[in-house]
Amino acid sequence: MNQVFADYADYNRYPPPKIGSRLMLTLASILTTTALLSLAMAIVLGSLLRSSVPGVQEWFASNLMVVISLPLLALRDLIPDFISVVIANSVLALAAAYYFVGCARFVGQPSRWNVLIASITAIAVGLIIWRYAINSIPVRVLIMTTFFCTICVASSVVLLRHRPAHRNPYNYWFAAILALIFATCQLTRGIYFITLDQPSNTMMFDNFWNIVLMVIGAVTLPTMTMAAVMLTHDAMLATLEDAANHDHLTEAMSRKRLEAVAREQIMRAGKLGRPLSLLIIDLDHFKRINDTFGHAGGDEVLREFARMTRASLRDGDALGRLGGEEFGILLPNTDTNGALAIARRLREDSELHLISGAFGECHYSISIGIATWREGESFDRLSIRADRALYTAKNEGRNRVLADEYSNADSLSSAAA
Repeated sequence: MNQVFADYADYNRYPPPKIGSRLMLTLASILTTTALLSLAMAIVLGSLLRSSVPGVQEWFASNLMVVISLPLLALRDLIPDFISVVIANSVLALAAAYYFVGCARFVGQPSRWNVLIASITAIAVGLIIWRYAINSIPVRVLIMTTFFCTICVASSVVLLRHRPAHRNPYNYWFAAILALIFATCQLTRGIYFITLDQPSNTMMFDNFWNIVLMVIGAVTLPTMTMAAVMLTHDAMLATLEDAANHDHLTEAMSRKRLEAVAREQIMRAGKLGRPLSLLIIDLDHFKRINDTFGHAGGDEVLREFARMTRASLRDGDALGRLGGEEFGILLPNTDTNGALAIARRLREDSELHLISGAFGECHYSISIGIATWREGESFDRLSIRADRALYTAKNEGRNRVLADEYSNADSLSSAAA
């Protein structure tokens, strides 16, 4: 998390007359500013808790831990060292752990709390030893910076390695790079302190580079949280887009999304000179199904039909719900004969498909109209031809397949036997 995650508590342990006072004021200002910024970001994250996006609760808790711990660090000499050194830094370590868990949960990875709790416990023991047994600021700083550096690198790796392929990579890279910058600051500060050859007192902090690293850390922490907010907004937008692009009942594409995909496929077919076919499917006598088994039964039939159809389609095929009991399937690289073969198999599978539930057992059948794209044809025109074939198939007795490309006489041979 923040550069202040290291042990800043010793800055006023042995205050020199004037320099120490100025130094205490400088470090206290950094701690206070960072705590206020973290509080502001916690409020922002709090407004997103209802989003149900994985990781938001952990990022919110991380900022709260920072808000709690930084004032404890600033109160050194006014409160017992066990609180201002051991507890304050342990809470900061917990804040870092929460940040990593938030990143892991956001991309669907395990939280690994058992490892994190064991590490935080070891840190607390180390702080006690290197404060009460051997009072060493450099060792305490090294303990904390090593942990925070590890946490930041792990957060970067988990975000980049498990980023969803369809998401905008910008937010993930932004968050990962910030974490790596913070990890670099932590590593630099830890090395700097462990190489100091002077008594363990406040003068160790009286260094330009120490202040610079602390300021960088103070700026980086709220920016890392801002990156988490950006990731959350990206996930919320993706959820909204998915809801707009898919039918909530059957999980098939929405009509709008299917039409958009169809136009893309038509452009590709025209450019590459490849065939493209459209199936329009209607569940036969669906009103009778609803009247017999109720709307719950009808909904289950729609869900099971869509599930069975998705399982039978090829990669690249697209299933969409056009409305009610009507579905559309785009078949790229498929001519009329290929579309007929797929449609016949789907019709046969549907006829044998038994759906059972609390409503009872239900058989159903489907009728399918087929149209194959012609050069220069719009999707609307392609849909009209497929719909015309479906209308004819239903008028000829339902439970059959008909291609618009064939004459009425030829279509009879393509109907179900």
